[in-house]
Amino acid sequence: MRSMTGAELRQAYIEFFKGKGHVEIGSAPLVPENDPTVLFTTAGMHPLVPFLLGEKHPAGTRLVNYQKCIRTGDIEEVGDTVHHTFFEMLGNWSLGDYFKQEAIEWSYEFLTGREWLDIDPEKLWVSCFAGDDDAPRDTEAAAIWQRAAGTSRGIPAERIVYLSKKDNWWGPAGQTGPCGPDTEMFVCTYEGGIPPGKDLQNDPDHFVEVWNDVFMQYNKNAHGTYSQLAQKNVDTGLGLERMAAVLQGTDDYSTDFFAPIMARVTDLASDTDMRSKRIIADHMRAAVFMIADSVLPARVDQGYVLRRLIRRAVRFGKKLGIEGAFTHKVAEVVVEMQAFDGVYPELKANADTIRETLMREEEQFTKTLAQGLKEFQKLLPNVLKNPKRELSGRLAFRLYDTYGFPIEMTRDLAEEAKITVDMDGFDKAYAKHQDLSRKGAEQKFAGGLADHSEQVTRLHTATHLLQAALRKVLGDHVAQRGSNITAERLRFDFTHPEKMTPEQVKQVEDLVNGAIARELDVTVEEMPVGQAKAAGAMAVFGEKYGDTVKVYMVGDFSKEICGGPHVKNIGELGRFRIVKEQSSSAGIRRIRAVLEQ
Repeated sequence: MRSMTGAELRQAYIEFFKGKGHVEIGSAPLVPENDPTVLFTTAGMHPLVPFLLGEKHPAGTRLVNYQKCIRTGDIEEVGDTVHHTFFEMLGNWSLGDYFKQEAIEWSYEFLTGREWLDIDPEKLWVSCFAGDDDAPRDTEAAAIWQRAAGTSRGIPAERIVYLSKKDNWWGPAGQTGPCGPDTEMFVCTYEGGIPPGKDLQNDPDHFVEVWNDVFMQYNKNAHGTYSQLAQKNVDTGLGLERMAAVLQGTDDYSTDFFAPIMARVTDLASDTDMRSKRIIADHMRAAVFMIADSVLPARVDQGYVLRRLIRRAVRFGKKLGIEGAFTHKVAEVVVEMQAFDGVYPELKANADTIRETLMREEEQFTKTLAQGLKEFQKLLPNVLKNPKRELSGRLAFRLYDTYGFPIEMTRDLAEEAKITVDMDGFDKAYAKHQDLSRKGAEQKFAGGLADHSEQVTRLHTATHLLQAALRKVLGDHVAQRGSNITAERLRFDFTHPEKMTPEQVKQVEDLVNGAIARELDVTVEEMPVGQAKAAGAMAVFGEKYGDTVKVYMVGDFSKEICGGPHVKNIGELGRFRIVKEQSSSAGIRRIRAVLEQ
């Protein structure tokens, strides 16, 4: 097995698949531009869904990339050796090109090839779909794995496990759409032989999942039945941090993706609690990448997740005995890490914004903690008079919900005061709050992108007009720094050093509406990326493009490198109105706008 740094592993993967005819494409932003149904990009396939559904990708039918991702479902689990909020996925993609044979053979070659990862084939186990009433057992994938079984070139049947749809099936992303069986690859961590009676199914702790090949060969329709897809795709995902840990023979938080961050936390801390250190390292790494992608602390949506991560880090910093503001000190390490150098230029480009945002949020949370402590002290006398000497769950939740005071700190203070906290009551209040929030979110995002595709398409096209108008009014320094579109409005972040005047806002509105009144056609051409930029096509900052790109032109008004979607004629848009212009962060302004009929 080769020992590699994280950066070497990332690059080796890209080079391997480029050698198999794949074109490298860039990592999409963490905030999906045109999908209001999710807060963050959660997997490598997320930005490629339109192309998996049949839209032609300008780079062709074989793609390879690394993708930055955020998952928030298990934030509370962070602190062990394997859970992360931010992570990177490596992926190779076939859009109606090759299928199971090539995907499996190339996965095996990259994993075991002497010039690549050089993992002992005897350490590899795989799982395949077991089959059910919807689709048959995937013996085809198993047979490919088994070819030349008993030699160094195959996986024997005893190391192939068949699992249910819960474990070995992907999709669809919504209620309907492309989906199919997958095959997953595991590395056995036992040194020497496997103890009797131990295998992938009954000893999962010693088998590390590293890669997943998805075979999108079915379409699930509205009646819940499955039919074969005309375009069969391959969608793979290799966990970069997980594989780096395997190659480096350590746990995730000791690899070069985390070691420098953990070292900084250790230097700042007076306590040695490992779980707290991992939580801070994870949350600060995620926060840095979020802020670099124009996410700022807020009470809702992506900003709420960011605020929660920062505040959890601060709380665990206090548990470690870290004195004074420290989150920006940890963030500095992330920005300068060799593992990200040259790969994510947005980190260094936004270093000042990252530092200022964290310092401001930490200062604000420190005041929040002080207020929560004051409220706790007010409640304490009555609790001490109570025979049960118990703080009710309702009051504990009020401290949490109204004052942002973490329940863990309430429990710590209660222990010091020799009282208890009604955690059952708190959990019930918290669950009710979460249920109401979830129902609100479901109402907000009802139907998702599919039900609002026409409106989202109109608003996405309007962002092209908006950027062109901003450059005409404010100057050529204006460049996109973030975009988010729901069915109701567009949000557009751009570089500009000062607040726009009311006159400038009106000028931009008038320019956009003037273009709409001309009913200009939207046309698209595919061309080399160098030619597109030389022709004046705008490109999103920090986004990498393949050799060939799509350039969308709105008459003589706008020209941008983009992946869509767009209307055919901007006369369809209706009237454009800017609802709000405000600061997003230092040197970045934010516009919210709507289209009215």
